[in-house]
Formats: sequence, structure tokens, C-alpha cells
Amino acid sequence: MQPRFDLRTDVPHSARIYDYLLGGKDNFAADREAAEQIRQDLPTMPISMRANRQFVGRVARWLAAERGMRQFLDIGTGLPTRPNLHEAAQAVDPTCRVVYVDNDPLVLVHARALLTSSPEGKTSYVDADMRDVNAILAAEEFTSTLDLTQPIAVSVIAVLQHVLDEDLVHDILARIMDAMPSGSTLALSVPTSDNAPEQTMRAVKTYNARGVPNKVRTYDEVQALFKAAGVTLLDPGVVLVHRWHPDEDAKAYQWREDPPIEITDQMVHMYGGVGVKP
Repeated sequence: MQPRFDLRTDVPHSARIYDYLLGGKDNFAADREAAEQIRQDLPTMPISMRANRQFVGRVARWLAAERGMRQFLDIGTGLPTRPNLHEAAQAVDPTCRVVYVDNDPLVLVHARALLTSSPEGKTSYVDADMRDVNAILAAEEFTSTLDLTQPIAVSVIAVLQHVLDEDLVHDILARIMDAMPSGSTLALSVPTSDNAPEQTMRAVKTYNARGVPNKVRTYDEVQALFKAAGVTLLDPGVVLVHRWHPDEDAKAYQWREDPPIEITDQMVHMYGGVGVKP
């Protein structure tokens, strides 16, 4: 019998807020209300979130095409939102193998939507907290999908803002990458208030007031995350996510039925980068 979860649809949920701001349908009234308040605080938040989602796809495609990565570990997966990482990677090589990790009951409910690998590859889902690296590595879904003797592309995308203790974040990243073989990569995306401090901090306060722990980090603090993980940044380093190896999709944004607009730096509030383990 499948376990039953209390999804608390009356309480705003970070993944459902994210889903709504991306134009998705897996959200409820409490999420939409919180999301609209965040849009009032920071009107460009949906643009930033879409830019972050596109960053996920570009990273996966670039690592598969340019560095030959065929194994991917996505920690803090969240709700399925196309393009999912395995779709982007397997578009380059259908033999790519992907493990998704999350410990959120809502994500568990939707996990089957992620497990749609190409016939040549494989995707698996691990129910674990990113703080428990040993549980991730010991999970049968991990060991039967990924090979720790070969490089693994780790991604921790738009999730570290929910861990407020900086020392803990550094420790988590260090333990994750310590377990990975040489040649593995780490992709991060992290919210920042550097380019719109007043508006962004209002949005952060709204998140926290709605019971969703949230914080932003400066450019130097994001650089420190990669240093703590023991990886060397690849070009172009830490940049706003729409500027990481941009394609045409990174240059324009469309909200629902509105006309497309050109994306500028002032509209994007996420830093991103990729580092490689020596």
C-alpha cells in the first residue's frame, strides 16, 4: 500500500509557488496567493525563475555535449517542470543516466512523471534529504543507476536558499563532492539580491512570513560555495543564470499570453555556475 501524505494544500509550498510562477498547474489557492504577493514585491520574479529553469537545461546539454558527461545526480529536484534534466541530457545522448533526489512528499507524489527515461538510458528517484549524503549514496536507486568510479554531474539548483545556516550549506556541498570521483562536476544556482536589493528583500520577507525559509546570497558568498565544495569553476564562472552559455531562449521571456520581452540583467535574480572536481 502506498503511504498517505498530508500535502497541506492550505499552506504555501515553495515547490508549488515555483510551479505557479513558471506557469504550471500543480498549485493551490494558498500557493497562488503567496506567489502573487511575491510578484508584487518583485515583479521580475517569474522571469528570473524561468531563466533558472532554462539554465538547468543548458547545463545538462552542455555537460553532455562538451564534457561527455553521461551520469547526472540532481539533488533537490522539486516538481517536474519541462525541460527536466534527464530530457535535456538524453537529447544529447539517450544513454545518459539520471538520479533525482528529494524528500518532499509533494515531489514524491509526482515522482513517476520524472521516471520516463529513454529506452537506452535510465532515471531513478531517491527519497532522501540532501543533508544525509550517506543515505543518498546507499540508496538502491542510486547504486543501480550510477557508477561512482566514473564522473558524475551533480546539480543543486535553486534549493540552497532554504538552508539558512551557511556553515551547514558548506558542509553539505563538501560531503557531496567528497563522495564523487575526479572529473565530476557541480552545478549550482542560488538567489541573490545584488541587482535589486530592496525588491528582492521584500520578496524574501514574504517567503519567510508565509512559512517558507528563504535567504539570498551575494556574489562572493556564491563563489565561496564552490570553494567549499572543492571544485574549480569552469568558464564563465559565477554569472547571472541567463548569461551562462546563453542560447536564444535565454534572451527572451514570455509570461502566459503576454508578448515576449527581452531579458536584461535587472530581471534575473539567480547566480549560477559549474565547477569541476580535480
